[in-house]
Amino acid sequence: MIDDVDREIIKCLQTDGRMSYSTLGRLIGLSDAATRQRVRRLTARGVIDIVAVTDPVKIGLGYQALLGITVTDDARRLAADIGAMDDAVYIVLTAGRYDLIVELVCTDGDTFVSHVNTIRTMDGVMSVETLPYLGITKQTYDWGVG
Repeated sequence: MIDDVDREIIKCLQTDGRMSYSTLGRLIGLSDAATRQRVRRLTARGVIDIVAVTDPVKIGLGYQALLGITVTDDARRLAADIGAMDDAVYIVLTAGRYDLIVELVCTDGDTFVSHVNTIRTMDGVMSVETLPYLGITKQTYDWGVG
């Protein structure tokens, strides 16, 4: 688990992931060394990843969609198989209408259709419903600490 200091670190890094340890330390009341140690521990434990978040459209990935997938086989195996596809950027095992929710981010519609056809023909896939994005109206990364 994380404590209140870890939550403050995460909150600050969600605002500015490039913040220096000295700035972060001043904000949360720790030394540079203690701050660095805490950030490294959070990273090593997989609590946080510090990455650059891009706008897919602005980097040439203009086609995004969710897939609702129903399976007749082990959903975990299919999730792993689909996860091997570079354009599959988010995969969730669910307990509802679909067994898997997959987000694809592709360069164009032809690439998307190719991926969907590949997934539809995988052993154990019963159905695939495609939900192409018309636009993203909200996308945040500041949850979990407030």
